[in-house]
Amino acid sequence: MGAAKTLAVVAAVMWAGTAAAAAAVYEVGDKLGWTIMNNPDYGKWANSKKFSVGDTIVFTYNKQFHNVIAVSKADYKNCDVTKPMATWSTGKDSVLLNTTGHHYFLCGFPGHCAIGQKVDVPVLSSAAPSTAPSMAPTPSAAGGGSAGRAAAAAPSPHGNAASTVDCSFALTIAASVLSVAAASLNLL
Repeated sequence: MGAAKTLAVVAAVMWAGTAAAAAAVYEVGDKLGWTIMNNPDYGKWANSKKFSVGDTIVFTYNKQFHNVIAVSKADYKNCDVTKPMATWSTGKDSVLLNTTGHHYFLCGFPGHCAIGQKVDVPVLSSAAPSTAPSMAPTPSAAGGGSAGRAAAAAPSPHGNAASTVDCSFALTIAASVLSVAAASLNLL
């Protein structure tokens, strides 16, 4: 019976790992990053993606000239940076999308939002059940700095997002490992 419990634990751990592998990492603006140079169209960028709960968006930018501010819909429309929900300023900031709905971000440097450095990220579905808290972290203190879910080392985006082929491959490997383990324990 101990072997069966061990196998069940191994199966649960492997299932959890494959669920996490399904989450995608997106670089905001793709290769251009978070900038005003070359007039990136962040609306077009966001509309070309399918964001799910559990995905991560990464803002890459020169921190001397840009930052990232999470704001309400009204503040997004008006480019109002006076009531931030969160502020990031490391130059390589990761934001975990924990909830469905629209997540609004803009650059707080004067004039940048007005010329298009803002993005509405629509999270339309849940890739996997999430028990994590809301994505909106505590705003930073005046004077800059990072607050919230800005990671010291942001995850590296791979291509445009995690591939479903990678997930299918991981599931196939997991099933194979479980089959071999069960056969060696004479459970099949």
